[in-house]
Amino acid sequence: MSGTLNKVMLIGHLGDDVKVHYFEGGGCVGRFPLATNETYTNRQTNEKITNTEWHNIVVRNKAAEICEKYLSKGDRIYVEGRIKTRKWQDDQGNDRYSTEIVCTDFTFLTAKNEETSAMSNPSQPNLASSSKTVNEPIMDEDDDLPF
Repeated sequence: MSGTLNKVMLIGHLGDDVKVHYFEGGGCVGRFPLATNETYTNRQTNEKITNTEWHNIVVRNKAAEICEKYLSKGDRIYVEGRIKTRKWQDDQGNDRYSTEIVCTDFTFLTAKNEETSAMSNPSQPNLASSSKTVNEPIMDEDDDLPF
């Protein structure tokens, strides 16, 4: 097989609100940090240890506007995308690198009060219809998965 694959799937919690930057041409880009956790038990001390990994998520245009409107710090989200590393120079002229997840698909996993009120009031947009949906596997809340 000569092809390659660059695909990321994450389920995590927002570390901050979505920050959106609008451009003159009408486009926009949104960014937010996403935390994923890995929990395990140290066999020697029986201590439960949790490691948190932070991911920089980038969403563009309409997806950025939807995320800005409906997501806030602490919300749980499923993100699908690809890894991209950007090279830039700091104030001293040193090369710096930023690794980001460019989001191509997402699903909100945190239930919001707006969802129930939107269902009872048809004049308001429904959150479920404004985001892309992904079939999420059914998971037990008590398992030791890292998310």
